[in-house]
Amino acid sequence: MLLGYLKKKIRYIGNSGNAQGAAGQKPAETQGEWVAESLEENLSSLKNILSNSTDIKIHKFRFGPNRCFSGALVFIDGLVDNRTLTQAILWPLMSWQPEGSRSSAGRQLLETIGEDVLCAGEVGIQLSLQGLVSGCLMGDTAVLVEGCAAGLVVNTKGWEKRSVTEPQSETVVRGPREGFTENLRTNTALIRRKIQNGKLRVEMMKVGRKTHTNVCLLYLDGVADPKVVEEVKYRIGRIQTDAILESGYIEEFIEDAPYSPFSTIWYTEKPDVVAGCMLEGRVAIVVDGTPFVLTVPMLFIECFQTAEDYYNRPLYASLMRMLRYLAFLIAVYAPAVYIALTAFHQELIPTRLLLTIANAREETPFPGFVEALIMLLAFEILREAGIRLPRPVGQAISIVGALIMGDAAVSAGLVGAPVVITIARTAVAGFLIPNQNDSISILRVVMMALAWFAGWYGISMGTMAVLFHLGSLSSFGVPYFDGFSRGSYMEDTFVRMPIWSMIRRPKGIARGDVVRQGPYFPSLRPFESRDRNDEGTEKATEEEKGHE
Repeated sequence: MLLGYLKKKIRYIGNSGNAQGAAGQKPAETQGEWVAESLEENLSSLKNILSNSTDIKIHKFRFGPNRCFSGALVFIDGLVDNRTLTQAILWPLMSWQPEGSRSSAGRQLLETIGEDVLCAGEVGIQLSLQGLVSGCLMGDTAVLVEGCAAGLVVNTKGWEKRSVTEPQSETVVRGPREGFTENLRTNTALIRRKIQNGKLRVEMMKVGRKTHTNVCLLYLDGVADPKVVEEVKYRIGRIQTDAILESGYIEEFIEDAPYSPFSTIWYTEKPDVVAGCMLEGRVAIVVDGTPFVLTVPMLFIECFQTAEDYYNRPLYASLMRMLRYLAFLIAVYAPAVYIALTAFHQELIPTRLLLTIANAREETPFPGFVEALIMLLAFEILREAGIRLPRPVGQAISIVGALIMGDAAVSAGLVGAPVVITIARTAVAGFLIPNQNDSISILRVVMMALAWFAGWYGISMGTMAVLFHLGSLSSFGVPYFDGFSRGSYMEDTFVRMPIWSMIRRPKGIARGDVVRQGPYFPSLRPFESRDRNDEGTEKATEEEKGHE
């Protein structure tokens, strides 16, 4: 068995090396032909590459002195801004009257047009047809001229996009209400507004052999760990897939523990959260086409921290954070504790409560584990129905369905009222930690099964296994449980200390510039009485009048 494992490992390393080597080479589909001098030949080649699609628009025109030059614009309808196309390209070219010494041809003509004529913010020269096609597919316009063995790619992007609104998944009472959109440049601009620093690095990558999705890495140079930055680039560069349609694709390819119920990559819709993560030394991954931005490395304590913790006063924020820890324990252990008490440890239940539970379960045909499983299944069905259906219908079904199903199940004697109360509290507590909903759902069922088989002993063994698993996880070289093992994190773990006391960044994440602020001690000296100030001001005014 050991020899077979070594063979598989060697084969895997060999395949990874081949994949990495192939990634460094230019893909076959990007090795296009060179741009010819004949305009008609170039247009015919572009039509063949783009499969003569109906949304491909080709506009031929003549420009220059006495309309001596022939040209054509190639763009995709719906991806360009027609106003920019007219004002930045067509109008300057049609009104251009060069001097006799400047009426050149060939490559020099294209350079003159790009530098002196066009009024676009970004103009580039492409020598290959595939480069022109890539530009058109991203919303740019290709400019071709007769007799020029090259083409210009002009930035005319102008597709429809959603405006910046409040994120639906992370609503706050106090704090910024803006959220990311599906547009990559809008998202990077939102982050730039939060961190106006020249050391903010923005690096672009393309992932997906068919979709060519833009993936952007953002980090603070001098704060983020260079090893983590290189590791993120390496993992994303090794992705060999046809499509990247959402940041969840990237997450599955680059996460450290793909088979763990706990996520090792954080995601959010709020620019202020991403800015805060980057200021601690993390790397942000922005994917074009999705409002969810990834940040790495991730710690387990991040699941219990919210942006609103740092906008409210520290005492209230600390109480809310401890409430989330309690809600996590309730969401995972409440059904298991109920099953263990009713099946194995009835002596731990107060007598009156035990009699109440016994009366409620007297006519139920199923054991406690089956009752809890039935109610959990019903709750998951209602939750999915509330999410998938239209919002007015989904809310009505969730409320009415929960009332009818819960009351009907108790009245029919299928489940007992204590089980319904326990599952209801469990479900509500799970909503306080939305980023751990997946792991909570899995751990809840596992703990229920262990409690049914072994009572408190089973719950204890399951808890130890979960703690060992959390201790073995890491996120891009940073221990996943690091927040509970280092003293430097304790000021922002179970409680949230005042912001002026958080002088250093997290040691396990930040490198280089680890000091975020200077020492500060709030003044405890009270202000002088306003009455005294007013009296002093009045006396000074009277003295000034006397001198006059």
